[in-house]
Amino acid sequence: MTAVTGPDDAPRTTPDPGPPAVAAARVLVQALAALGVRDVVLAPGSRSAPLAYALADAARPEGERPAGAPALRLHVRIDERSAGFLALGLAKGSAHPPAPGEPAPAAPRPVAVVTTSGTAVANLHPAVLEAHHAGLPLVLLTADRPHELRGTGANQTTEQARLFGEAVRVAVDVPAPTGRAGEDRDLRRLVSRALAAATGARSGDPGPVHLDLAYRDPLVPDGAPWPGPADAGLSHVATRHAPAEPAEPATGAVPLVTAPAAVTDAASDATRPTRRSRGPVPTVVVAGDGAGAAARRLAEANGWPLLAEPSSGARQGPTAIAAYRLLLGDERLGGRVGRVVVLGRPTLSRPVHRLLARSDVEVVVVAPRGTEWPDADRNAAQVLLEVPARMRQGRAGAPAGWLDAWRAADAAAAAAVDALLDVPQDAPRSRSGTRVTGPALARAVAAASLPADVLVVGASNPVRDLDLVARWDVAPLVLANRGLAGIDGTVSTATGVALALPRRRVRAYLGDLTFLHDVGGLLRGPLEHGVDLQLVVGNDDGGSVFATLEHGGPEHADVFERVFGTPHGVDLAALCAAYGVRHTRVVDAEGLLPALAAPGTGVSVVEVRVDRAQRRALGERIAADVTAAVRTALDGRG
Repeated sequence: MTAVTGPDDAPRTTPDPGPPAVAAARVLVQALAALGVRDVVLAPGSRSAPLAYALADAARPEGERPAGAPALRLHVRIDERSAGFLALGLAKGSAHPPAPGEPAPAAPRPVAVVTTSGTAVANLHPAVLEAHHAGLPLVLLTADRPHELRGTGANQTTEQARLFGEAVRVAVDVPAPTGRAGEDRDLRRLVSRALAAATGARSGDPGPVHLDLAYRDPLVPDGAPWPGPADAGLSHVATRHAPAEPAEPATGAVPLVTAPAAVTDAASDATRPTRRSRGPVPTVVVAGDGAGAAARRLAEANGWPLLAEPSSGARQGPTAIAAYRLLLGDERLGGRVGRVVVLGRPTLSRPVHRLLARSDVEVVVVAPRGTEWPDADRNAAQVLLEVPARMRQGRAGAPAGWLDAWRAADAAAAAAVDALLDVPQDAPRSRSGTRVTGPALARAVAAASLPADVLVVGASNPVRDLDLVARWDVAPLVLANRGLAGIDGTVSTATGVALALPRRRVRAYLGDLTFLHDVGGLLRGPLEHGVDLQLVVGNDDGGSVFATLEHGGPEHADVFERVFGTPHGVDLAALCAAYGVRHTRVVDAEGLLPALAAPGTGVSVVEVRVDRAQRRALGERIAADVTAAVRTALDGRG
């Protein structure tokens, strides 16, 4: 027992809180739960043991948790890189309705990830960078040696407190607890500030935060009880900006948050005819990752073509143009564009970026959060917090026949693409397993993804093929790591999304290199939460995206395979067997839809053998056939 002084200065006793590291870890876990954290991902280690014990208590079932321990859901992963992306997927999934028709959360929930010291911390860096650029609230809790051991050559000790640099919203080097008076209150205050920074409550710029937590021995509980819940030091921070109008959440990083600021004269000018025309300006809406339903509503209100990436959350409805990247080169379509309104962050298409870079095109960027805005082509004339009222109300308008021309061209393009991808009924069967092409696989995945489903798309060719062929009346929820658009962590991200949305069918569509890069994401211990997830892997034995770029030209053929194609020859079936994951191999178009239609329970992998050798030629033929079909369709319109 410990003697303390009460409010009346009379001495009294309280239970011994136990080792300072253990007591502080318990207070921190209580504060996380009180401030809205529901999921924590833990990678095991010794220096982080105080947090591990506290989280294990918090994860116990109702009725078994010690008094004072809050209720949290714990996920344990061996690999810190996988743990970081699992946390990212949990945060990403938490921004969306648990089931269609249910209310959408106001914002993603913050998710904490715990590691021990040393290289364990560095392995979080890829997920931290993705969260930084995508605006996702990760709370990094990294255990560290106490300050007196740093710089002494102590084991597993490095300078890790500022490891993530400018990629985190807040970084705090927290001294080892000593049990001093007021320490618990100060820790709660620190957690309150960190959570406010992670969620962007004050800044409007959510993202990862880092608390580097020094702990001294002893690191193990000694039987002392948990402290009782306390509010001293907790601050519930109000969000600075509320949405200007009810909106569905964006499907990318975070929901759109628009400030109710007055529209400036300059913003109003963005809706007026330019000097080149006294009538309505030929306008298109470009919806990049995370644009949300606001982009679709804007296009439909004004009769503007909607050029929406799959993870925009806007790719549906009568204005959505699927083959837009192949139509922008036509002078009667892309050549006539006088204004582009950009929502979200476009990253997929070079033709779109050429459009945004044109000096004769007025670019209006709507960027409601953060200090930066998407303008990779350095050509934005206006950067607005919200869509001007004139545009929202459909009073900007479009030239006569503008949308109809785009829709006719898109229909012709779709027919041309389908004609190339469809396998004739009398075609000979192939024994090589290369009958299915990348775009045909993407089309099948899109068709199998229903409105209630969630589709996580990997970088490189899968998301670009989907961008070409996906045509949805009502789109599924499509998510992708487009913050930095890397191939790393995709399996773990998809697993996190599936854990966050257990009532929705979740499928991931990715390439073989993306799958292999994060194959450790399949590793889940027998004591961990189960998850239903179908992974569709387009296996072309290498990096076919490079074949579609300048590196795939015949002049580079002598080095292409080794330094760009990177064939690997991995037996994915054997790899899945090692992880205890169901595996199905599809080698022809006939077997594709049945394999996608019935994913079953648990984690499963559908491996689809995809032709890489003809990838560049197929792309060129698609472009040529679409160009010819569009020319005919537009000529027929007079």
